[in-house]
Amino acid sequence: MRNLRNLQFGRWRHPDITSACWDPEKDELLCTVGPTQHSSTIELLRVSDKQDVSHQTVASWEAPSPNPDLLVDRVISLQYLSGTATACLVLEGGDIITVQEDQFSSNGPHIEIVGSIDAGIAAAKWSPDEELLAIVTKANALLFMGSTFDPVAEVAMTVEDLKASRHVSVGWGKKETQFQGRGAKAMRDPTIPEKVDSGILSPNDDGAINISWRGDGAFVAINAIQESEDSKRRVIRVYSREGELDSASEPVDGLESTLSWRPSGNLIAGIQRFGDHIDVVFFERNGLRHGQFRLRSPEKPVVSSSTIRLEWNSDSTALAAMLDGLVQLWTTGNYHWYLKQEIPTEPSTASVVWHSEKALRFAIVTTDNLSIVEKIFYTARGSCCPPFDNGAVAVIDGETVKLTPIRGANVPPPMALYQLTVESAAVDVAFGRRNESFAILHRKGVDVYDWPTMDGRSFKPQLKVKVPFGPANIPEDNVGLRICCSSDGRFKLMSYQDDLGNLQLSVKADAEDAHLDFLNEDQLFVSTTTYEDDTSTEGYGQDRTGKIHRLLSTGSELLPVQFQTQLPWFEIAKMSDSIIAFGLSRSGHLYANSRLLAKNCTSFIVTPDHLIFTTNNHLVKYVHLAEDVEELEVCGDDPEKDERCRNVERGSRLVTAIPTTMSIVLQMPRGNLETIFPRAMVVAGIRNLIDELNYARAFTYCRTQRVDMNILYDHKPEQFLANVGVFLDQLREPSYIDLFLSSLRQEDVTETMYPDTKRGKIQERTFLNPEPQPSSGPAPTTSKVNTVCDAILKCLQTQTSTSIQNTITAHVCKDPPALEDALRLVAGLMEEGEKPAERAVEHVCFIVDVNRVYDNALGLYNLELALLVAQQSQRDPREYLPFIQDLHKQSDLRRKFIIDDHLSRRTKALGHLHALDVFEELSNYTVKHILYQDALKLYRYDQDRLNQITALYAAHLESTSAFREAGLAYESLQNYAKATSCYRAAGATCWQECLVSAQLQTPPISEDALTETATALADALWEDKNYSAAASIHLDYLSSLEQAIRCLCKGYHFAEAIRLVLQKSRPELLTTAVDTGLAEALGSTTEFLADCKAQLNAQ
Repeated sequence: MRNLRNLQFGRWRHPDITSACWDPEKDELLCTVGPTQHSSTIELLRVSDKQDVSHQTVASWEAPSPNPDLLVDRVISLQYLSGTATACLVLEGGDIITVQEDQFSSNGPHIEIVGSIDAGIAAAKWSPDEELLAIVTKANALLFMGSTFDPVAEVAMTVEDLKASRHVSVGWGKKETQFQGRGAKAMRDPTIPEKVDSGILSPNDDGAINISWRGDGAFVAINAIQESEDSKRRVIRVYSREGELDSASEPVDGLESTLSWRPSGNLIAGIQRFGDHIDVVFFERNGLRHGQFRLRSPEKPVVSSSTIRLEWNSDSTALAAMLDGLVQLWTTGNYHWYLKQEIPTEPSTASVVWHSEKALRFAIVTTDNLSIVEKIFYTARGSCCPPFDNGAVAVIDGETVKLTPIRGANVPPPMALYQLTVESAAVDVAFGRRNESFAILHRKGVDVYDWPTMDGRSFKPQLKVKVPFGPANIPEDNVGLRICCSSDGRFKLMSYQDDLGNLQLSVKADAEDAHLDFLNEDQLFVSTTTYEDDTSTEGYGQDRTGKIHRLLSTGSELLPVQFQTQLPWFEIAKMSDSIIAFGLSRSGHLYANSRLLAKNCTSFIVTPDHLIFTTNNHLVKYVHLAEDVEELEVCGDDPEKDERCRNVERGSRLVTAIPTTMSIVLQMPRGNLETIFPRAMVVAGIRNLIDELNYARAFTYCRTQRVDMNILYDHKPEQFLANVGVFLDQLREPSYIDLFLSSLRQEDVTETMYPDTKRGKIQERTFLNPEPQPSSGPAPTTSKVNTVCDAILKCLQTQTSTSIQNTITAHVCKDPPALEDALRLVAGLMEEGEKPAERAVEHVCFIVDVNRVYDNALGLYNLELALLVAQQSQRDPREYLPFIQDLHKQSDLRRKFIIDDHLSRRTKALGHLHALDVFEELSNYTVKHILYQDALKLYRYDQDRLNQITALYAAHLESTSAFREAGLAYESLQNYAKATSCYRAAGATCWQECLVSAQLQTPPISEDALTETATALADALWEDKNYSAAASIHLDYLSSLEQAIRCLCKGYHFAEAIRLVLQKSRPELLTTAVDTGLAEALGSTTEFLADCKAQLNAQ
């Protein structure tokens, strides 16, 4: 889908130009002038187009013909050897001359004849690595010379070479090998072709020999005539670098002398002439044919060209065909060859010299002039501004312009939705405002078309006006270069004229007055682009220094933005009042004004919201546009986590972007198109639609692009809740509303799945420059799912008759599901009719497990509803019918008890037993299902039965080792003996309760039993290290002052121990008990500190 667009064009005139080559280091041309019949002088010139095309003489010398049969010597090969900064000339007479420039020497350049071949030289060509020179002498010998001009190998080209390759054709793809019915096979032998080429020479064959190296320099091909005893034919021989014959081509009738090996190595191009047409034919390295295409020209029949030459560019993307007075540039894609450009030359056949580093920079050399041309691959696309972004793309193929609005018809190339034919070869295409018009620049004029559209649908373009080139408009030697749309919506033409240089013309496309106006503008724009928004269309141009100009109807206006250097591709974006220029260099550096954004870019597009570009790592990336260039954030190579990055097929390039449909179109290396819907564009588009309250389209894109529908709420929750009615009115279809409700979940997808990377950048700036924000109040406690469902239910209340399905869905989709509310609605429908209720039950069972629905229907005690639900399940009627029939026989309370017990709703079942007043059954049910708390609540006003339940509860607690709670229960029943037993089993924590309940027993407990109980408790407290409580028992219940003092000292309560000793008038205990306790405590403390010190020292 790419065209060739002119970047630079300059022409230098000089008589008797004989050859040319590039100096890639200085990006200049070296050319030779002479020798001629009038002068044997050879002049070596250096031509530069850095400003205007100019030249300087490098050297000149006399070169008389050394062979009397050769009246004038001829330059066969001119090569600049970068390694030694030397120009090497190979002359037909046999001399090999080197010219070494030395700008610091006063003696001028050094000219030397480094070798001479007496037999003369028919052809010569340096290898791409400049290490080998292949020479074919007039004695039919192939000579390889090294960079020091020492012979490496010499091979004779003889008729025996034709035996090197024994080609066998099995006829694949031919008509003879196709199945044509049973009788067809008997008609002829399909292995024998109808016609076998014998290699008949073309009547236009010039007898020349041509040499072409493969791009890696491993092999060289030579096209020469080989004579045999009875015939002669052209043979393409392939040799290795060592001079070994690798293959010889099969015979081809009409094969001519031209030869060019594609640098990528897969094809060798040649010319085959027929009576009424000419084909470019391809050979493989093994000499077998491998396809062809037919040369064509809208200017004249190509068969009228006496000699045709071919030359591939350095990266194998373009093939130059040199005809008489014409140079054609061909490219290929999807197995179709496109004629991208036709450049007129002098009537004689010109030669094309490609630059070795800049793939689309070349020179056209004729005897009288030298044109320096640079092209770029450029996609002629229309506006990407919604709603006019119909994906318009124009492809040039000779005089045909193939136009496709990809948004409405994604027609794969080389086909197109519309094919327009102009008078001559098309040069460039430019689209006007809103894609409503476009202009085609061709060699004979400019054709302006109107392109009508209606409701986003494009119709066939209609020719509005033709603006022909002619004496009244433009001189004959004026060359149209490119066309663009200017700020006033008119088209502006860039052209070149020999005596005036680069010119700008305004195209007036009025039907009544169509003409060209020359603009008084001296500025040279090497590239142009168009920017369009909702209100205006503007053209922009870039000069050789990288400065950006706005193109006006009468001239241009310099803008404050610029690049650091001139960039071949650039586009403009506007954010508020700021202008950002995005540019791409040949090396893949992507710039925003002077800031470098990426170093591995292969193509880019600017939309109103994004900068989109592809990389060498086979990714497509998205950058949110911002007013400040420094705020443009390029994401990393992380397609799995970042929505702004996505994997694409290797070598993919952007064709166009269609924000309206949230898609981009990529072209694969082989030429086919792929439309993808990147997550970044889709989610950004959905956010914009939500902001515009266009929930219908946002929902549609969520469905078609598989975006989680929670974003419809999560993006702007408050707006959604305030516009639930708008949301429901736009969706309308109940199934759509159900789909949305069933997709709801608690997760906030704007934080997890689809974080807003643009808003994240804004929040980052806010964090760096915080502003006080008002408090938003307490965080909501209601779950998101229930909030949305409740809001929708509230709006659906007024539409009950038409939205019962959605109402049921809203209940069921709550968290947890409100199944009972939904089933009550179904029960209401059962009163209206059986069919609506069945559909409603079927809908509920589709969303929720039918067994769960059946249990909830039983829980409503509606047996008819439960039966209806059961019929929707996979259950055997023998399972549920007897159960339901049995329920019909029971009383209302007993039925409810059975249902709740069946559903394990024990508390409600217990309530029904209480209502039935069956206390014994209730007691057994309570014990069985451990419902003591619920039973106590039921009988809190019935003291007798309350005591019975409490006794059961106390026994249960005691059996489960909950002794303290059991003791409390027994104490409430005044069963102090059991209470004492439980408190004592509870351990030291209940020593006070145990002693109290023991003293409250009736009859009273004996002194020995009380002492035994107190002793046991004191021992337990000692073991539990509750020394104060143990001391209290020894003092109050066991009357053992000494033991009490010992307990207090053990617990470090020395003050209390001394107080008791003095209170009880037992001073002797100060020595026997207190002092002993102090000594033991001191010893323990000292030992502890020693251990701590030892550990610290060890660390």
